[in-house]
Amino acid sequence: MDLRQLTDEVEAVSDAYALRHGITRDATWFLLKLQEEVGELTQAFLMRAGQARNKGHSREELEAGFRSELADVLSHVLLMARHHGVDLEAEVARKWLSRHPDRLSPQGGGEE
Repeated sequence: MDLRQLTDEVEAVSDAYALRHGITRDATWFLLKLQEEVGELTQAFLMRAGQARNKGHSREELEAGFRSELADVLSHVLLMARHHGVDLEAEVARKWLSRHPDRLSPQGGGEE
């Protein structure tokens, strides 16, 4: 599955959820949901690293929770980008892939 197809699939799930729960997904909602998910990822990371209470979860449950929160963050980044008309594939190519070591001139550059 490519990034655009993944975004379409995530959008369908998010749209159905919003309709079912009467949520208006505006620019503020997309930002706040992303922030919420980053917070949940932080909590899962800390629990997994033994730097927060594990709430009785097993090592396997902590790992699964961490993976799940990474997926939530990625999904909300995709949703926010779509809402704002950002082509993430193009932006990643411009911002990151253009700095790939195999593509840089011997003089370097591309540092930010």
